[in-house]
Amino acid sequence: MIALLLDLSNILGGLLIALPLLFMLPRGGDEAGRWISRLDPFAWIVGVVALVTGGYYLIVHLTSGPHLFHFEVVAIAVGVILLWDRLTGRPPLRRTEGDVQGAALILAIFGVIAVLVGIQGLFTPN
Repeated sequence: MIALLLDLSNILGGLLIALPLLFMLPRGGDEAGRWISRLDPFAWIVGVVALVTGGYYLIVHLTSGPHLFHFEVVAIAVGVILLWDRLTGRPPLRRTEGDVQGAALILAIFGVIAVLVGIQGLFTPN
């Protein structure tokens, strides 16, 4: 069950981080972006779930093996990105709309990677 939460938080968190790229898609991007932006008020919940599940599996895999997996590293990064404004008091790292350049583009690409890692985690046995 915790593995499913880890994968779902990677997928949802990645979609929330990659939101500016969704708006840039030529067909259906606006509709998909509007659907994902409805989840934006709950991004902090996804971030907490990603941090907790990623931290849990980080501790489990570092202490009892077999080795550290990329699923939990990505989940911890997703959690930190989604909770950045609440953790530091600074403006959020991610953008929800608008021009995507520089750091916002790198974060949006990381969001796509997080979605792919989450989908991979759904099909990878524990």
